[in-house]
Amino acid sequence: MTQEHFDVLIVGAGISGIGAAYHLQAQCPGKTYAILEGRERLGGTWDLFQYPGIRSDSDMYTLGYSFRPWTNPKAIADGPSILAYLRDTAEAYGIDRHIRYSHKVERASWSSETSRWTVDVREGAAGELRRLTCNFLFMCAGYYDYDRGHSPEFPGRERFAGRVVHPQQWTSDVEYAGKRVVVIGSGATAVTLVPELAKRAAHVTILQRSPSYVVSVPERDRIANWLRARIPLRSAYSITRGKNVLLGMAFYQYCRHFPRQSARLIVAGVKKQLRGALDVEKHFTPRYNPWDQRVCLVPDGDFFDAIRGGKVSVVTDHIETFTETGIKLRSGEELAADLIVTATGLKLKFLGGMEVVVDGERVEPSKTMAYKGMMASDVPNLALAIGYTNASWTLKVDLTCEYVCRLLHHMDAHGYTQCVPRRRDPSVKEEPLLDFTSGYVQRSIDMFPRQGSVAPWKLHQNYALDMMLLRHAPIEVGAMEFSAPRRAAGSDGR
Repeated sequence: MTQEHFDVLIVGAGISGIGAAYHLQAQCPGKTYAILEGRERLGGTWDLFQYPGIRSDSDMYTLGYSFRPWTNPKAIADGPSILAYLRDTAEAYGIDRHIRYSHKVERASWSSETSRWTVDVREGAAGELRRLTCNFLFMCAGYYDYDRGHSPEFPGRERFAGRVVHPQQWTSDVEYAGKRVVVIGSGATAVTLVPELAKRAAHVTILQRSPSYVVSVPERDRIANWLRARIPLRSAYSITRGKNVLLGMAFYQYCRHFPRQSARLIVAGVKKQLRGALDVEKHFTPRYNPWDQRVCLVPDGDFFDAIRGGKVSVVTDHIETFTETGIKLRSGEELAADLIVTATGLKLKFLGGMEVVVDGERVEPSKTMAYKGMMASDVPNLALAIGYTNASWTLKVDLTCEYVCRLLHHMDAHGYTQCVPRRRDPSVKEEPLLDFTSGYVQRSIDMFPRQGSVAPWKLHQNYALDMMLLRHAPIEVGAMEFSAPRRAAGSDGR
């Protein structure tokens, strides 16, 4: 079995992996690296999801990279534009030449004796097993299950004569023009799908068990476009990014500190958009507080426009059973359908399902604790890129990448070959990694590492605090253990 060695292996060629590669090249130019991507193309989420209308649910001035200005006039961008941005970024910096496609990582085994990871990779359609080694492993595969989404077992589903499709499995042969479409779900995917489906479908019905918070935002950032026309591109981008970070943090903090007032504000915005077209109290007033689940953003109110135009209905009820011609509800009402779209959420998968072994012992992720939201206790030389739930994913990933580069520099400067977070304080209380009530989180969170009640084990979901912790705080703190075993220290690293 052939073996190659790298200083760093990055797993995943999506928005996180491409960002990680840039930071590594820019800040640690002497390090060798490769990106292992299980699929045949880069882009991750933005290549995988093909459903109509797919777009960002954050503004692109913060979802985009800090080092690569977003120049498209749309701040809330469609999926193909985002994918083009990722491809252009990878090509512009030569990152695409480091990607190994159809390389699915199955197992990573750490040896403290040699200070190395041995990574087992299944390559290509034939599934040939390859083995690579590295000094540091950077997991950038996100936390979604790319194989399948969450699709409940609805009674009578097999009776339905039409097609049932989950947005994650959407393909080009799904026909909806002129058809009656029922979209099950009320989250970000549903409110993204519906306006696009309504353009060609005979009618679209959103069927939800309970409402979500929905906020209309401008599709274009006027200030960003004004600045870009008058000052250098990077300066305009930096100012816009900072503005949007501050506005996003302010909105989130307002919602958390004043939940009743913020709920009333959001619902009032919906009433203004719908202009009496629907019962807002019934269909758009959630039972939870804002940001207990992610707030859905719709650009320029397109979702509400589709409802006011009569092409979209909203039904809040429970499913009793699928029928041959649609869905029978608990209330007795029946919804006729030719196509049913189950926008019922995603599934989570830690480390893409990779098995992790440390010195012969299999790691149980749920028994570890997350260090600074980017490493796992007692797991050496491994970092993971996990973004924010209350802001753009890339904001946290950028900071994580910077920290990993600082960490690698620090280890080189002091002759260390190993770094591992150690949970030594017994007073630190365990908490779920993500403090979110969304179904996709609650279904899977017990399989993930825990977070702690205090720093550095606490996830703040706060960009300003994370900047201090990851960009400026000292690398050597009590919870991080550094070492240089004799055999590893005497090797040439290859």
